[in-house]
Amino acid sequence: MKPRKINDRVYWMGAIDWDRRLFDSLIPLPDGTSYNAYLIQGSEKTVLLDTVDPTMVDVLLSQLEGVSRIDYVIAHHAEQDHSGAIPHVLERYAGAKVLTTPKGKGMLMDLLHIPEGRIIAVEDGETLSLGDRTLEFIFAPWVHWPETMVTYLQEDHILFSCDLFGSHLATSDLYATDEARVYEAAKRYYAEIMMPFRKVIQRNMEKIGEREIALIAPSHGPVYNRPNFILEAYEDWISDEPRNVVVLPYISMHGSTRKMVEYLVGALAEQGITVYQFDLAVTDIGKLAAALVDAATIVVGTPTVLGGPHPIVAYAALLANALRPKLKFASVIGSYGWGGKAVDQIAGAISSLKVEILEPVLCKGLPREGDFEALNRLAATIASKHQEHNLA
Repeated sequence: MKPRKINDRVYWMGAIDWDRRLFDSLIPLPDGTSYNAYLIQGSEKTVLLDTVDPTMVDVLLSQLEGVSRIDYVIAHHAEQDHSGAIPHVLERYAGAKVLTTPKGKGMLMDLLHIPEGRIIAVEDGETLSLGDRTLEFIFAPWVHWPETMVTYLQEDHILFSCDLFGSHLATSDLYATDEARVYEAAKRYYAEIMMPFRKVIQRNMEKIGEREIALIAPSHGPVYNRPNFILEAYEDWISDEPRNVVVLPYISMHGSTRKMVEYLVGALAEQGITVYQFDLAVTDIGKLAAALVDAATIVVGTPTVLGGPHPIVAYAALLANALRPKLKFASVIGSYGWGGKAVDQIAGAISSLKVEILEPVLCKGLPREGDFEALNRLAATIASKHQEHNLA
């Protein structure tokens, strides 16, 4: 795809990766992704903001064919899907310097072996004149690496936000015109990548909010020409208050745990609670992560395997622990044959979550009437806890 004009002498560049289905050997990409770079041609200086994943460097170099000079490459983030093509750009433009944060400088030297003499570390709030355009660098650490920054183009009120506000979405649309589709992709992206840094993002958004923003240009997904759309979404996602939602990931080997899960889902629904049920044997973990963004409670369903939880359930618990959603409560349901420590091990796996552990429901073999009564009590307890917190 050719460069696309955003404003006068401000262009989108980069590559759309329609067919990629896995990121970092971990994150599913059902809708592909894009690697966005941006070119600003000031009256005196020309700047390239970020590059592309190394697998698509030829696309970027082709887009730069008509660009005779680049003075600076802005490296917002050292991860290779943004920085990986920087060495190729520096090879073509011998006079170009890389601008990044002090932490970013060391990371680029380590990850890409960029010579120290070609990197300039900028400071938080520092500005760079391009002649008739001015760039302001705003440090945004832990969004989602410690060296990250964003750039604000003052005259055009454009925020180049790198991973912040991004979405793994391959689309030919330059702008976020299909907002329902973009919202889903951006929420999933937030859940998988940004949610562990929710408190940090709260502080960074306060810094960003001090500026007038007409456009937000992220490093993945389309540009936001209605920035309030994504800003308001993030304000909701990073807030401290969850919703009246229960997420119920589970595994069932011989049907006992599944019977318990299905019964509990019905009991919770009767209490007016929204439930998202995930069979971990077939679940897209991105959808599970997205459901956790709003949830107040997680109930983990597991059979007992070798004295502990099913390994896939243990993985899901560790994932939830790493993502650190704003959960308030947690519990465990499931079946066992002769004993075990599934509850203790799951509780240990989610130790980073500041949750109240509610009374678990474990049954021996197939659930009996007393087990279903215990599930009713658990549903009532969850409903009562949610009501105490005025969750809607």
